[in-house]
Amino acid sequence: MKADSVKPLVVHAPNIHMGGGLVLLRTLLASAPRGIRHLLLDARSRDRVQPPADVSVDYVRRTLLSRLGAEWRLRRHSRDDEVVLCFHGLPPLFRLRGQVVVFLQNRLLINRQPLSGYPLSTRLRLALERRFLRTFCSHADRFVVQTPSMASDFRQTLGDGFDLSVIAFAAAIDSAAQPLPERYDFVYVANDDPHKNHVLLLAAWRLLAADGLTPSLALTLPPGSALAATVERLRQEGMTQITDLGTLPHDEVTRLYSSSSALVFPSLTESFGLPLIEAANLGLPVLAPELDYVRDVIEPVQTFDPHSPLSLARALKRFLGQAEATVELQSARDFLAEVRR
Repeated sequence: MKADSVKPLVVHAPNIHMGGGLVLLRTLLASAPRGIRHLLLDARSRDRVQPPADVSVDYVRRTLLSRLGAEWRLRRHSRDDEVVLCFHGLPPLFRLRGQVVVFLQNRLLINRQPLSGYPLSTRLRLALERRFLRTFCSHADRFVVQTPSMASDFRQTLGDGFDLSVIAFAAAIDSAAQPLPERYDFVYVANDDPHKNHVLLLAAWRLLAADGLTPSLALTLPPGSALAATVERLRQEGMTQITDLGTLPHDEVTRLYSSSSALVFPSLTESFGLPLIEAANLGLPVLAPELDYVRDVIEPVQTFDPHSPLSLARALKRFLGQAEATVELQSARDFLAEVRR
């Protein structure tokens, strides 16, 4: 397609301000400096995203009124000749004149992952977004996901009557990034959402410590979170091999990969699993659950049951060359002799 025939692009991303979504948004904007007509961005991303020069930007605040206003402006100014990319994973509230493409990157909107462990505000938001997606999905002309298993979840939830594409992309990773001063045996790059499964991870580290193994582990938890407080309490109790580095910018995450021997990734569900891809691209071994989202993007060196701390502890031991011996089988005669002893 010739450059002058490319349709103008409007990017609607009112809820993208952190994590993998923010990394992908930055990558997208850096890759398409020309042809973007308008951006609607989360106000919380104002200092985290550099819009292309000469592109008009609306910043949407985290209020119902501001979000509704953004949806109305999107409808009012839509044009027949443009593509509207809903980067935040939800279709528009109103039908638009241009072609609407929804980039669905939150698996929690289309799978049956329980929400019981989330704060009440998060549960309410996700419940509303799930209902919104089902109610207004017909306002989209096309949906895009990044993995085959995500496409499967989509079809199971919303049916087969949609134009659905699987297109994966990721930010380029700096393979020459300088390591951090400290080295770690394992790293887990994730926030404190319940599905990230830190509870299992910490339980596995307790099992390792009980067996006299103390590999170092670096975490990247939001400051002030309950989980960060738990990690600090564990450190005070003597588990100093676990270090919480806090939320890191993406370039520091790359340095952290370069400072680690392996990525351990116990998450129960992911839409894409960007850290898996980044670690694999850097040649970092990955230990991950035997789940579809993992096999979509990488081949882990060790797998485990994400519901069993013992399974994870055993996978860690195998990676460290400390595999446990299996039980010794005995005869039925020996069994009865022991029972009658």
